[in-house]
Amino acid sequence: MKFFIFFFLIISSLIAKEETTLTIGGGPYIKTQPYKESKDLFLPSPVIFYENSIAYIRWSRVGVYFAGQKKKNLSWGLSLTAMPRTYGYDDIAGMKERKNSWEGGISFALKKKDTYFELLYLDDILNGGERYVVQAEIGSKFKVAKMSLYPAVFTIYQSENFLNYYYGVEQNEVVTSGFSEFHPNGGVLYGAQTYISYPLTKKLSLFSNIRIDKIPSSVESSPLVKEDFIYSGILSLLYTFKI
Repeated sequence: MKFFIFFFLIISSLIAKEETTLTIGGGPYIKTQPYKESKDLFLPSPVIFYENSIAYIRWSRVGVYFAGQKKKNLSWGLSLTAMPRTYGYDDIAGMKERKNSWEGGISFALKKKDTYFELLYLDDILNGGERYVVQAEIGSKFKVAKMSLYPAVFTIYQSENFLNYYYGVEQNEVVTSGFSEFHPNGGVLYGAQTYISYPLTKKLSLFSNIRIDKIPSSVESSPLVKEDFIYSGILSLLYTFKI
């Protein structure tokens, strides 16, 4: 993955032939699990921000533009994009592993001054299974003294196959796990998040993300579920320079 990102940066910079900035860093990432017997996620996460007229990296998400227009007060873009899918578990007794993955698809983004709207279609690109999601998000940027805030709200339709994989209990797992068989329909997740950036020097800054997700009502009755909300966040130190 590190070599892919390095290659991605070099190629997109050469093609775009424009000066831009690269922000790199990392920090601890935590995400609570909604499952009864599964441990919360706690792991180191790289953080990269980079964008030109050809491609972008936003935290751990990558994308390549294939259409769009950029003006001073209004811009839009269509891109192919991919990011980690941090769902799943491997520690619920009697249940088969539900794997983390990468999801990829298409994004339409519209930005007017400091406010943006984005619509995404994403599917599992490693494990298959037509586990697609459709996400709509709207957010804006605010300044409070030196601190920059980027609050946003979003809604995500998670398909039946997606929810069956991560929250369902198959017939052959009933005996081994003791859970009752469960097959949910597709459903809608609601959530909110904010990015926070605070400059320490011209090149160093603190960066954090705080996010809350409300799981779809169709999986609240899953025998695996103990919590209706998922909380996640990161705190990192970033360094920015021109390339």
